[in-house]
Amino acid sequence: MGVAVCLVLYSFAVAVIVPGPLVRLTRSGAAPWPAMVAWLTAIVSVLASWVVAAGFLVVSLARNPDQPGRMASACLAAMRRVAVGGSGPLLQVTLIALTAAATGAVVILVWRLSQSMRRARAVSHRHAADARIIGRRVAGLDAVVIDAPQRAAYSVAGRPDTIVVTSAALDALDQCYLDAVLAHERAHLAERHHLMLALTRGLAAALPRVALFTIGAREIARLTEMAADDAAARRHGPHTVLGALLALSARAPIPGCAAAATGTDVLARAERLVAPSAAGWRTRLALSAMTLLVVLLPLVVGVHAAIGLGLCGPMGADATTVAMGGPQGCGGPPHRCP
Repeated sequence: MGVAVCLVLYSFAVAVIVPGPLVRLTRSGAAPWPAMVAWLTAIVSVLASWVVAAGFLVVSLARNPDQPGRMASACLAAMRRVAVGGSGPLLQVTLIALTAAATGAVVILVWRLSQSMRRARAVSHRHAADARIIGRRVAGLDAVVIDAPQRAAYSVAGRPDTIVVTSAALDALDQCYLDAVLAHERAHLAERHHLMLALTRGLAAALPRVALFTIGAREIARLTEMAADDAAARRHGPHTVLGALLALSARAPIPGCAAAATGTDVLARAERLVAPSAAGWRTRLALSAMTLLVVLLPLVVGVHAAIGLGLCGPMGADATTVAMGGPQGCGGPPHRCP
């Protein structure tokens, strides 16, 4: 049970502390992919901590069904808040209720997230199919053209994946700019950005009060656009991508299931294409260090539990006995073990 408490505390610390430093590190977009990895690692580590903590609570209660009060006292003692006195039915009921609530909350969250991602997938596939039906093909163009007065280009995941370009965008772009836009959209599809967006947006919708999820969804949406810009710039050059971005900058409504060439933060994207950040390696180093820290902390908790060390060590029957002031050592009154 001590491991569960530590994992909950860890997840709370990550959810509260990490968003601020991560926003500052990723604001410039100097390293979009390491930044996305850092955000996703923090988000997934919090979710995994909740799931594992709920599992530890259930297992601890199942292994000590008749002594939940003593188990809770041992946990509190390990947390340096010694609980003395009798267990009583109140503590037993409270512990069972907390375990049920924690497990239920995790189950509900997983269910909501899976439903959200399933809906996003269905909407995306339906929109891709509709675009292929409504749109028209143009010779030599790897995209579907839809007649519309707004300049827009976006990609939609489906079977098959579909890139959509409006007729107004087609008229506004010369061949070099059009090739850059298509490369941008192909990068969205090849790098599976729609899966990241579906996950983070689903979490933000399910738990809108958790800043890590809401801020993470916004930042990852911005970073996916910058990553796609970089992929297009490697093929066609940053100035060509910038010209295409400016040509499409007259905003048009974009479906929520799509990733678009002019989707978010056009000014910041234009600035980084004109003048890439000189601190790219420092940003990568800082992001790598933060990602490693977020990964290692819960592993340290698990290792301590496995070898029986530290604050969050396993709470077996012996630990419970010691916490409640009973026999120590090999059993009976304190004495030196033979």
